[in-house]
Amino acid sequence: MPTHPWRKSSYCQEGEACVHISNGPALVRIADADPPRNVLTVGAKAFDGLLHMLKSSDGR
Repeated sequence: MPTHPWRKSSYCQEGEACVHISNGPALVRIADADPPRNVLTVGAKAFDGLLHMLKSSDGR
């Protein structure tokens, strides 16, 4: 199984307040530390839906 590199969010604050993402064709892994300690894995379509919601003007 290939490993995909972790990328740090461009919206990170200083220190540990950061989100790291590793994505493949079907799954996206989300962690709050590098190296990741706890990882949330979601489908790519679900992650796209989350991003769409977060980018919307009212957040709903």
